[in-house]
Amino acid sequence: MRKTSLALAVAASTLGLSQVAFADFIGDSKASLTMRNFYFDQNTVNTTNNNGEASEWGQGFILNYQSGFTEGTVGFGVDAVGMLGVRLDGGGRNTKAGRDRTPGQLFPLESDGSAVDEFSKAGATAKVRVSKTEGRIGTLMPKLPILVSNDGRLLPQMFEGGMITSNEIDNLTLTAGQIEHAVGRASSNSTGLSVVGGTQESNKFYFAGGDWKINSDLTAQYYYANLEDYYKQHFAGLGHNLALGEGSLKTDLRYFRTTSDGKNGKEAGYSVGGYTRNGDGKIDNNTWSAAFTYSLGSHAVMLGHQRVSEDSNFVQLNQGGLVNEGAGGASVYLLTDRLVNSFTRAGERTTFGQYSYDFASVGVPGLKASVAYLKGTNIKTTGSDAKEWERDIALDYAFQDGALKGLGLGWRYGVLRGNAPGQADTDQNRLIVSYTLPLL
Repeated sequence: MRKTSLALAVAASTLGLSQVAFADFIGDSKASLTMRNFYFDQNTVNTTNNNGEASEWGQGFILNYQSGFTEGTVGFGVDAVGMLGVRLDGGGRNTKAGRDRTPGQLFPLESDGSAVDEFSKAGATAKVRVSKTEGRIGTLMPKLPILVSNDGRLLPQMFEGGMITSNEIDNLTLTAGQIEHAVGRASSNSTGLSVVGGTQESNKFYFAGGDWKINSDLTAQYYYANLEDYYKQHFAGLGHNLALGEGSLKTDLRYFRTTSDGKNGKEAGYSVGGYTRNGDGKIDNNTWSAAFTYSLGSHAVMLGHQRVSEDSNFVQLNQGGLVNEGAGGASVYLLTDRLVNSFTRAGERTTFGQYSYDFASVGVPGLKASVAYLKGTNIKTTGSDAKEWERDIALDYAFQDGALKGLGLGWRYGVLRGNAPGQADTDQNRLIVSYTLPLL
């Protein structure tokens, strides 16, 4: 990792500090080992010989260490993470007569197209704190409106760069930074940055923004991001909670304005994938969404709508168009970013709903379930408009006590159907068993 040596150097320099300064550095340290057993099965039902079908099973280990900060006006610290993925089954080519089972969902690929037996990745982060401001450089896994680290497979996606977070002003959190590289969720190697369809790397992703907690029930957000030679993006968000009878109503409003930057739409390799109005791969997009969730006791019902403008798809940073390094897979900060699909095509109008239930009220604490349905229409293509829909079911149980306390079981089932270009009708199952063991 490009930043690992820098982070380790900072860690080494702190060794020269007094034992007094190290009191909080060591005393506030935390370490944990997360074990994740993941089974992934995908069936594409309308392709030749079901090409694209995948069935993989793996065991993941994520070791996290977070130090405290040294004492003094300026505090120093180090974080580190190590990850290992071990293939238990699946990932071979042509393993079933008449079908071409395509690996690569959980593991990197060998030169013959089969999945590796195991892969690993690691990173370190140097951190410094002054008053209520913290700077970090090295491995980052941000969850911001303009950049979300994807954790939808065996091991999470990681980024390399620097970030500053400040809480000097009460109720206001300011964030700024730069990302230079990414390590895909199914990869050991870092790459540059791109968008879906882009084949040329950018090594500069700048961002800045803030979250303002206006009062206990109202929060406003604004963020700006620039992926050099691909796009500039503005985000504005508003979240509100309202007591309504015996329940509560949560409002979630999001708006993105994304425009072309530098070489995008002008030079080969810097084009966005999918439909663009002039066929030049130029990014020009407005996307807004509104969602309302009413919660009453153990029940929660969400209804929402989202619209993507017609000149290009909605985009955020993605490695998917780059060389095959297991880099595929990215998250976007939209309520339509679901199990199989994200509903971000040019012109798409998506209406969605979800029902969730917490079984604690009937004597089964730790058991939760949800079902969701999304329908997208008006998708722009070079021919007639297309449409798509997805149905998702989720079931989770976390043991609350006894020898198995902390053990989590999860099942995800998604169905995607539609006639958008390049889309395959898909049935997907995921089974996840996870456990986090505190070490410090």
